[in-house]
Amino acid sequence: MIEIPSDLHKDLVPLVFLLGDWAGVGVHDFPGSEKCNFGQEVSFTHDGRDFLEYRSHSWVLDENGEKVRPLETETGFWRVDADRKVEVVMTRDDGVVEIWYGEIADKKPQIDLVTDAVARTAASGPYSGGKRLYGYVNSDLMWVGEKQTPEVELRPYMSGHLKKVVTAEDVERWAKALPDDMPDDGIAFFK
Repeated sequence: MIEIPSDLHKDLVPLVFLLGDWAGVGVHDFPGSEKCNFGQEVSFTHDGRDFLEYRSHSWVLDENGEKVRPLETETGFWRVDADRKVEVVMTRDDGVVEIWYGEIADKKPQIDLVTDAVARTAASGPYSGGKRLYGYVNSDLMWVGEKQTPEVELRPYMSGHLKKVVTAEDVERWAKALPDDMPDDGIAFFK
């Protein structure tokens, strides 16, 4: 269920499907790096201003789905203009800062992004740009990232499938919004 918070900046309504906390799993595979499954937690929040704050933490999972070690951390800020053009400023823990531009697809909750500028610290690995696709599919957030280095052409390297994290406050709010004439047993509801 997508809700538009009353204090959300009006410019951010096209991005409302991103709001909230998400958790899930994915696959990481890039030449020169360990191929692995990963777990991920993502958060998109707002404070009433004209941007979403983004945080992502991922970690390597072992064959039993247990955390092994951190994989990647990103933070950033997402904006959208009246023409549904999206801009993202993102910082990654490996010493890379990126500016991404893209747009929201027409009539569907999907965002295509491509890097416009990349800055790297001396400690970061080789990286020259990337693409990302985010989509809201059947109430889940799915994404795929592509990257390139001077040695490797642009190719997919990470993809994730995330579910919305439901809080106790969410359940309470939804329960209060139920109509008073709901059946008192679960069976009657389905008749």
